[in-house]
Amino acid sequence: MHQPLEKADAIFVLCSNDIRVAEYGADLFLQNWAPWLIFSGYRGNLTKDWPKSEAETFAKRAINKGVPPEKILIENKATNTGENITFTKELLKEENIDPKLFILVQKPFMERRTFASFKKQWPEKDFLVTSPPISYEDFPNSEISKEELVNAVVGDLQRIKVYPEKGFQISQDIPEDVWLAYEELVKLGYTKHLIR
Repeated sequence: MHQPLEKADAIFVLCSNDIRVAEYGADLFLQNWAPWLIFSGYRGNLTKDWPKSEAETFAKRAINKGVPPEKILIENKATNTGENITFTKELLKEENIDPKLFILVQKPFMERRTFASFKKQWPEKDFLVTSPPISYEDFPNSEISKEELVNAVVGDLQRIKVYPEKGFQISQDIPEDVWLAYEELVKLGYTKHLIR
């Protein structure tokens, strides 16, 4: 979404199988963009074999990069974006922390859906969305294949289309050429992450 960063009250990292997101969130904290670093996420299909939750794994990476543990909040129950929001709200209330502006950190291809979900489910807060500056060509690595990436992007776009009807996020325009590309990719078999 190319939203420019500004000083915020907390950096909120939505966890996943991509540890580069943890590293980017830690870098933003270490660059003093916000005084708190939140990691939210339990385990998903791609992380079910991890010994600890995504949030705990991400937090460990942040601590290894130099983030003080006392500046990290860990929410380790969420299994989807809605739960990331709900359970983090509860955690912040328990900790008596009330951020007004969040920097949301996510994978590049999930920025728009993250923004739409937070706008719908936590409208009283302000958000900026960012992600590690990784190009499509450079995104696949030893843990995430190109095939896995394309499947994930296709599934994410489907959710941008159908989740507003379910009340999960605000509606957003999808350009016609983007939707045609989605339909072609589905025909080619990139259906692993589609909602049935």
